[in-house]
Parts: sequence; structure tokens; C-alpha cells
Amino acid sequence: MTNDNKFRILVVDDELSMRELLEMLLRKNGYDVACADSGRAAIACMKKKQFDLLLLDIRLGDVDGLEVLKAAKDKNADVIVIMISAHATAETAVDAMNAGAYDYVPKPFDNDELLSTIAKALDLKSLEKEKNQMDAALKDTLHFGRIVGNSPRMRFIYDLIRQVAKSDSSVLVTGESGTGKELIARAVHEESNRCDAPFVAINCGGIPETLMESELFGHKKGAFTGADRDKPGLFQAAHHGSIFLDEIGELPIPVQVKLLRVIQERTLRPVGGNEDISVDIRIISATNKNLEEEVIAGRFREDLFYRLNVIEIKVPPLRERKADLQLLAQHFLDKYAKKMGKEMTKISSYAIDLLTKYDFPGNVRELENLMERSVALSSTNILLPDSLAMSIHKRRWVEGTKDNKRYDLDEVANGVSLDVILADIERAYLKRALEESHGNKQKAAELLDINIRSLRYRLEKLEVEKDA
Repeated sequence: MTNDNKFRILVVDDELSMRELLEMLLRKNGYDVACADSGRAAIACMKKKQFDLLLLDIRLGDVDGLEVLKAAKDKNADVIVIMISAHATAETAVDAMNAGAYDYVPKPFDNDELLSTIAKALDLKSLEKEKNQMDAALKDTLHFGRIVGNSPRMRFIYDLIRQVAKSDSSVLVTGESGTGKELIARAVHEESNRCDAPFVAINCGGIPETLMESELFGHKKGAFTGADRDKPGLFQAAHHGSIFLDEIGELPIPVQVKLLRVIQERTLRPVGGNEDISVDIRIISATNKNLEEEVIAGRFREDLFYRLNVIEIKVPPLRERKADLQLLAQHFLDKYAKKMGKEMTKISSYAIDLLTKYDFPGNVRELENLMERSVALSSTNILLPDSLAMSIHKRRWVEGTKDNKRYDLDEVANGVSLDVILADIERAYLKRALEESHGNKQKAAELLDINIRSLRYRLEKLEVEKDA
């Protein structure tokens, strides 16, 4: 592609009138065009410049079009070649396709159909390139298990994980709900010397207070009604490995006292037991609360806080790492498209724009849920804005093109002009479709799933091209 993002096309045809027609048609639709009047001239052009697409006549005066096709593919395997000819046989067309041609268009051709074929071919090339880049980026950023992110904040966390993983110091992971604190905890374990031993995750807020001590430290037979056998606790299950105490701020004070003793002595006593049991574990905890404030309020023991908070890893909310949003969205798109058996490969740039303008109070978890729902609702292989079905505090919004106004459903209570709102929404989508198609109206119509006549009518009605 050229520096100004125009696709570069080489037209190869020995008829002057055909070259002039194609050059004029392609330039009018925003392409950077070069022409060659023979096979040798085409090969010489390709030695000097790189092209995204060739429109190649099969019958040329000197070098056969198939030879030019092979030469083009030898120089650049990614170049798209569309064969055009009035004289090709079915056998010749098959030979061309086998040699790597994208398509064969017979002369005379319909201009709009040819432009549509070119647009689809280049769009496919862009999608494949973006997908390869995204796959490479994802591969580069999946540093620890399923953690996705390449922003400076996340790179700092990766470096911190590497530094602390080899020690046995307690780690406290802090951050808002949905930021991925358990993934960080798992990464610390998997990078440590304990990686081959168990990683036991416990949600402290999900265990009833009456059962918590027994669940954590185990119990002996007869310790209480229903204790008909000895039962090891979760701390024993994590022996030689790591135990992850999520929502540590929810631990009741009596259990905090017992946990402090386990940390200090590296021993525990099951409920109803008379002997201490040694445990070799690393403790990783997490909270979305401010534990220092909990200590001041008397809801969390100060001595336990300092025992747990030897090393703190602060996980930023998604709104503070927006540079990772597209990587995360693509990761979840790939995950759920595969899970649902859908051939979805790309998120449209306008959909990404919508995502980046939202603060995601539910963080990465909310983004994942949104992408799962959007993949389920989408009927195309590209995730478009209308498939996002984004709900923001029960609002659905879109930005217009004239005053950048944001509409939300709550405004209905005060009275709105539905015609104005719908016109602005339609104008926004029309303008974006033209941008995505580089001004190619046929392609814009396909993106919007309408015919070209309907597109032209809407453009004229809403004066979109005058506003552009």
C-alpha cells in the first residue's frame, strides 16, 4: 500500500482504450493506478514498485498473461491478481486460478461488478493482514496464561510478576472487580518454582461464615454434627503449591486470627483436632476493597494486612489501559467465534471506536460478556457496531456526524425528535461506510446490506457527501 493508504493497482492490457478506461475508473474510486502495455513492461514495473493488485489481461502481445501472473506471484506471494480477457477459454481460466489468480472477469464487464470484485479482494487481503498482525500481537502479549495486554501498565505488571514469582513472599493483588486479579495470581504461581504443584483458588466471599474455618483448615471426625469423617481443608490441598484467597476482605475476624497463625507458623489445626499439621504453601490474596481503610474501620486486622501485603500488584481498570482494548476485544472475538462455530475474523473500526468511548465500569469481565453476546447476535463475519448491543446504564447511544451529539433512551421522558435522531444515526453509518470503502459506493452498499440505488438515494436525501 502507498503511504497515504491508497491501494496500488497495476493495469496490464495491450489495448490503449482499455487501459485508459480502467485507469480512469480506478482513480475515480480512490485507487493509485499504474499501467503497462505488455507483459515485459508489467514485469519491469513490478521490479521497481510493489502492487497490491494486478488487473491482468490473459492475452498479451509478447509475454503471455499466465507468465506475468507467475512472475508476479514469485516476486510477491500476497499480490492479488484478477485476470480479464475476452478470449479466454474455461481451461485457461482454470489454469489461471490454479496459478494463484484471485478471480477471472470476462470482457465486456460491468464497471460496478468489477469494482465490487476488486473491493472484495482487497478487503479480504486487509482482513488477512490485520488478522495476522493481531495474531502476532496476541502471541506477543499472552505473556502469562490468558493475560492479554501490551500497554505500559501491563508490561510493568509482567516485569513485577517475573521478579516476585521466584520468591515465597506473600502477594496481594488489588484492583476493581473484573480486572483479572485471579489471572495475575495464576501467573505468579505458574512462573514460580511451585508451578507443578496445586493452585487452589478460594472465594472468601462465597463461603458461609459457619463453614469457612472447616473449609479452609479441615475438620476431624465428630468435630460437629454431620462431621462423620476426617476432611482435609483447602490449605492442605494446596500443600507445596499456592493458595489464592480472593475477596480476602470478606474474611470474618475469627478466621483472620487463624489465618494469621497459619502464615506465621506454617501450621494449621483442623476443627476438632488436637495436633498441628505443617503446610508448605505460598499465599496470594486479592481484594477490590481498600484494606487500609478496612483496618482503620476495625474490619480487618492490621497485623494480617502487613503479612499479606508483602508485595502488592495493582491491576489497572480497563479505562486506564485503553491501549489494550482492541487486543482484548479481538481475543474474545476469536474465543467466542470458535466456541459458537462462527467464521468471524474482524471487528470493524467503527465498532472499536464505540468500545473505546465507553469506560467499562465492569472492566475486562464486562468486555468479555459484551463480546460473547455480540458474537452470538452477529449475522456477519465482521463485528459491526449494531451487533455490539452495548448497554451503558440501560442506555444505547450513537454519535451523529454534525454535532457529535450522543443520544440515549432516557431522554425520551423529556421528549425527543425521532426523525432527527434516526437521520443522524443513518448519516453516521453512511459516512462511516464510505470511509471504510474508500469512497467505493458499491462496497459501501454491501457493508450496509442495501443496494446501490438505495445508497445513492439516502446519500442525496441526507446530504452526506456535502457534509463530508
